[in-house]
Amino acid sequence: MKIRKAIIQDAEGIGIVHVDSWRTTYKDIVPDEFLDKLSYKQRTLLWERHLENHTKFILVAENDDGDIIGFSSAGERETAPFPNLIYLETLYLLEAYQGKGLGKLLLKELFLFFQQNNYQTVYVEVLADNTSKYFYEHFGAKLLTSLEIHIGGKELEELVYEWDDVTKVIELLLDE
Repeated sequence: MKIRKAIIQDAEGIGIVHVDSWRTTYKDIVPDEFLDKLSYKQRTLLWERHLENHTKFILVAENDDGDIIGFSSAGERETAPFPNLIYLETLYLLEAYQGKGLGKLLLKELFLFFQQNNYQTVYVEVLADNTSKYFYEHFGAKLLTSLEIHIGGKELEELVYEWDDVTKVIELLLDE
């Protein structure tokens, strides 16, 4: 397994993982008709735009055959309430590779990037019914608030978590 910075040629692989992981992660949370309409082509185009943007930090996880099996991304938001804030925007793995420590490796690389770039506070948003919230809580994320959002015509609760000390999170990640 290998974690590396994403390049434009990774857009298709990221798009495939994005669609497939949404379909497994959000089954029984997000309406099936929404998940069924997700498109590899549309997600590939989305990730091409993100990768061309250069304002996002995007990582991929590869298996031993060089196939993309996961990815993560982070970026600043124009609407951030304070300076020097960054959002962990995505962290997805194909279902077959979950629970093998890859999520932790992606998280570690993200937090090393945050530290190197002097970010102090990191936010992540996760659906309340998504069990990945426990992964973030395990590594010190604190629940700040919840929001009501709509996906596929369904009202869902989204939780907003914060890490206020990047160095502490890195220490937690390195201790495990």
